[in-house]
Amino acid sequence: MMARQHNVLDAARCALLLAMCVAGLVFSTDSAVAEYKSPHKSFVDAQSLIPDLVVEMRYVTAQNFVGRPIPGYNGARCLLTHRAAKALQCAADVLRPRGYAIKVYDCYRPQRAVNAFVNWGRNLRDQKMKQAYYPEVDKRNLFRDSFISSRSGHSRGSTVDLSIVPLATHDVPFEAGDSVVRACDSNSGKRTDDGSVDMGTGFDCFSTLSHTRSQKVSDVQRQNRTILRDAMSACGFRNLYSEWWHYTLRNEPYPNTYFDFPVE
Repeated sequence: MMARQHNVLDAARCALLLAMCVAGLVFSTDSAVAEYKSPHKSFVDAQSLIPDLVVEMRYVTAQNFVGRPIPGYNGARCLLTHRAAKALQCAADVLRPRGYAIKVYDCYRPQRAVNAFVNWGRNLRDQKMKQAYYPEVDKRNLFRDSFISSRSGHSRGSTVDLSIVPLATHDVPFEAGDSVVRACDSNSGKRTDDGSVDMGTGFDCFSTLSHTRSQKVSDVQRQNRTILRDAMSACGFRNLYSEWWHYTLRNEPYPNTYFDFPVE
């Protein structure tokens, strides 16, 4: 009788997990199978911990390298695991006395958004945002050069793309509707100004100039990158060397799990 009860329970668990997968609430790799948890429990809105956080979620808008809103982004919220949000709060506290606020461009990213990037990358005919985001890169090489991948640390909930803005102007909105397509790096023309400090390139600029320690940017631009890197490192984040804006929490809570619930 006991064995029969266990079989019934196991069957029920399998049915529940299958239903969750079909609903797109779980996306897992390797041997780990993640149980979906509500964003309100295992994920938090970072702005609830950092009131002066500037939230400029680019993938909610058409102002990104694809040129249209990205699937999975139904709201401009910076969702992160609670541990990552607390670490970002630490970085904001470090930067504030220096006169800076944090601006986030992307936080948690649903796997369906990553899939959309992959599909876009394979469509070589769609190059309408080339001048603005990859002016000196052949789109055929975006996968080879790791600008695009089928997996993203953002989907694990503890990675954030960000910059810093002067506190005196941190609430000035970015004009995403600007019809002028401008290059993301100074080598290819005038860059779009989003109010952040000068980092040498814009966010999501597919260029070697985006490498955090690039010697091709000015001393001031490199110093600004260092201010951000030092604050984030002190609070438990590590930087992706090829993107000055990209940071992942060390000892993240879901290192092998790629979530796919939408940002609402």
